[in-house]
Amino acid sequence: MAAEWQGKSRGTVLGYKIFVFFMKNFGLGAAYFILYFVATYFCFFARDSSKAIYYYFKERLQYSKEKSLWSIFKSYYVFGQTIIDKVAISSGLRDKFTYEFDGIHLIEETLKQKKGGVLISAHVGNFEIAEFFFGELEGKTSISLLTTDVEHTAIKEYIESVTNKSHINLILIKEDLSHIFEINAALARNEIVCITGDRYVKGSKYLTQSLLGKDAKFPAGPFLLASRLNVPVLFVYVMKETSSHYHLYARKSQAKQRDSQMLLKEYAESVSWMLEKYPLQWFNYFDFWNSKNT
Repeated sequence: MAAEWQGKSRGTVLGYKIFVFFMKNFGLGAAYFILYFVATYFCFFARDSSKAIYYYFKERLQYSKEKSLWSIFKSYYVFGQTIIDKVAISSGLRDKFTYEFDGIHLIEETLKQKKGGVLISAHVGNFEIAEFFFGELEGKTSISLLTTDVEHTAIKEYIESVTNKSHINLILIKEDLSHIFEINAALARNEIVCITGDRYVKGSKYLTQSLLGKDAKFPAGPFLLASRLNVPVLFVYVMKETSSHYHLYARKSQAKQRDSQMLLKEYAESVSWMLEKYPLQWFNYFDFWNSKNT
């Protein structure tokens, strides 16, 4: 089992092309049907990720062995659906889905303060479609996403070729820390800066916090940065509830400025709350809790 995230996710351009072909020619239902075979394949041949997600279900959620094994398949299936949905929504099929807002007024209140805000999310649900929710906000809202940009370039290029151009600005994390200036500039323009806080890369600085009853390593950067910027910080998740319905949740952090550990604690509690409601939508398919060394 991989002990930590390797900086990229599994997948091939061919796989994406197959799903897009079925979606565009036969509808979302046909693409979802193909997922049954893909999810089954991953259950048997993606051994490291299957072991990692089995540990999550069996040890962290305390599922029975049988329920844990069945949940591996369901997890892969739901994850595949979120990928298909992202392509569908960004390809002009937004009206095929319904959306529910829970706490979006907190984002609107943040923007009214005219100093920008930081949204911290996680690899749960389908946060990548959040920009389509933000279109419901009052006024024009610009979004910047802080990223390492280490995902498969070929897949990204293909997805961009079959979807509408995203309005999200990418801020690349750089070793010389010049991305800090870009973040400050975005906030000065009253923009939203989005960060994910749940993927620690080996060798980087980290903070430790309990999640679902066991300590895990979290990247220090998002929490050190957000706690020092003197702007509102919110935790935001977009969760899939049915085949065609999504639910956005936004919660505001109460941590004091420069208290990165308290910010992380609040974040971990918010992620735990999401997973209690949507246990199948934990999409970190690696040894998040470093269980092989315990």
